[in-house]
Amino acid sequence: FWVTVTITIMLIWLYTFKSGIKTIVWTDTLQTFFMLIALGVAIYYVSTDLGIAPANLFDFISKSDFSKMFFFDDYKSADFFWKQFISGAFIAIVMTGLDQDMMQKNLTCRNLRDAQKNMFWFTIVLTVVNFVFLTLGLLLTIYAKQNGVEAQKDLLFPTIATQSGLGVGIAIFFVLGLIAAAYSSADSALTALTTSFSIDILDIEKKYDEKKQISVRKQVHIGISIALILVIIIFKYIIADESVIAKVFVFAGYTYGPLLGLYAFGLFTKWNVVDKWVPFIAILSPLLTYFISANSKEWIGFEFGFFVLILNGFLSFLGLLLSSSYLKLIRS
Repeated sequence: FWVTVTITIMLIWLYTFKSGIKTIVWTDTLQTFFMLIALGVAIYYVSTDLGIAPANLFDFISKSDFSKMFFFDDYKSADFFWKQFISGAFIAIVMTGLDQDMMQKNLTCRNLRDAQKNMFWFTIVLTVVNFVFLTLGLLLTIYAKQNGVEAQKDLLFPTIATQSGLGVGIAIFFVLGLIAAAYSSADSALTALTTSFSIDILDIEKKYDEKKQISVRKQVHIGISIALILVIIIFKYIIADESVIAKVFVFAGYTYGPLLGLYAFGLFTKWNVVDKWVPFIAILSPLLTYFISANSKEWIGFEFGFFVLILNGFLSFLGLLLSSSYLKLIRS
C-alpha cells in the first residue's frame, strides 16, 4: 500500500511541480472525464446483469428501500433528516465554498463574471453527478445481496468489478475511474496546501525576492508531498474497516469547524479578536467537540453524527466572541 501511495504522490509531484494550479485545471478535466465514463460503464454493466432496462432504471431506484432519504422517526438518531440536511449544507459550504483548492481554480478564470458562471454550473453538475454516484451505490448494494457478495463497504465496488464475472470491461474502467478519482483529489490538495503554506504561513511574497520565493516554494512542495504520503498511510489504519467517505465527513467536521467559525465571525461581525488566541481556539474547539460528541448519547441520548461540524463551528465562534470581549475589556 505504501509503495502505491508513494509512487502516486511522486507522479503528482512531477506534473504539479512546474505549473501548479494551471496544470491541475487541465488534468482535472481529463480525470473527471475518465471518472464519469467509468461511472456510466459500471452502471450499465451492473443494471444489465440485474435485468434492469435503462428506461426502467429510475422507476427501479425510486421503489427500492435503499433510496429512502427522509428519516423523521427519531430526532436523536444520527440519520434524522434535518440533522443530515443542515450538516450536509454546512459541509458543502466549508468543503467547497471555503476550500483553498476551489478558490485557486476560480482565480484562474479571466474575470469575476467567468468565476461566477463557473461556480453556478459547477453546482448543477456536481448535484447531478452525486445522484449518479448514489445510483451506482444502490445498484452495487442490490447486486451484492442478490449474488451473495460479501465485502467491506469500500471494497464492494472493486470486488464486484474484478471478481463477479461481469467481464473485463468493467474491471478496466473501474481501474481508470479509481486512478482518476484519486489523482483529481490528491493533486489539487497538494497544490493548494503548497500555495497556502508558502503565502499564508511563511509569507514568502513579503519576506523574499522572486528567486528566493521559487526556491522556498519548491522546498515546501517537497515537504507537503512527504506529509501527504504519511497522512494517507496513517489514515488507512485509522479508518480500519469503516467507510472512507463516512470517516472523511467526520474528520471534516473536526478540521473544518474552526474555519466555519472564523468565516461566520468575519461575515456577521466587525469585531476584532486577539490574534494570538486564534490558533488555540482552532485547536481547543475540535477537542471540546469530540468530548461532547463522544458522551452526548450517554448524557442526553443524542447522537451528533455529521452535526459535529456545526457544534465545532459554534464553539469556535464562541471562542472568538470571548476573545473579542476580552480585547474590548482591556481597551476600555
